[in-house]
Amino acid sequence: MTIVLIAILAYLLASGLLLRSVAQDGSAAAGSWRWPALAAVVLHAAYHVLVAWQTRGGPDMHFYSALSLVGMGMAAMTVLFGVRGRTAAVGVVVFPLAAALLALYHGHGHAPSPSLDWRLQLHAWLALLAYATLAIAALLAGMLWLQERALRRRQFNAWLRALPPLTQLETVLFRTITVGFLLLTFTLLTGVLFVEDFLSQHLVHKSVLSVLSWLVFGGLLLGRWRYGWRGTKAVHWTLTAMALLLLAFFGSKFMLELVLGRT
Repeated sequence: MTIVLIAILAYLLASGLLLRSVAQDGSAAAGSWRWPALAAVVLHAAYHVLVAWQTRGGPDMHFYSALSLVGMGMAAMTVLFGVRGRTAAVGVVVFPLAAALLALYHGHGHAPSPSLDWRLQLHAWLALLAYATLAIAALLAGMLWLQERALRRRQFNAWLRALPPLTQLETVLFRTITVGFLLLTFTLLTGVLFVEDFLSQHLVHKSVLSVLSWLVFGGLLLGRWRYGWRGTKAVHWTLTAMALLLLAFFGSKFMLELVLGRT
């Protein structure tokens, strides 16, 4: 479909312009990358709306669609917050990832989804928004680790100049984790309130892993507030919590939908 091809090309163009901006002057926030990125996000969203309209079911929340929606959310947040600071450097990873997930969703095909009432739709959208926010946090944690490692080795490369100062990057990381943690909290609360009969829907393992991830993120925020945790410790806790969250949602969906053939 033309809309998918244009969106993918716009994502790749934004990533290329961002890379060129970093290579030329070490600045990721400046440059013309934001316009193709914004166009790509709009087209990405339009494609999901178009698919939902054509299939005449509820919003598609199957495995590949969920991956694509999370990628779109990550790209949207990069466009929204990247223009104000050097955290736009995550777009070098986020934009090609969003393009790949959109292509995967389009290539896999889609089927009508069961209609969900507003409560389950709220739960699902909160979950996807939480995953997208915390995935950005995981990328920021990776950037923080690379920056600390480069500074220890005295490797002052162009990409290092594109990143915020170490303390600012840490601040952005914990702000992102805080927002994601709140969204994950609301996701778990709406799941408890609105989802019925967890056992029959095979949601026990998903719920346990989600709660474990919530506890790890909460422990990290508590450690930051109480003991001033930072650096490598913050990176390890963030990536551990994100791994648990990926297993909780996408690992569960992969096993249920693609391996066991259940919805």
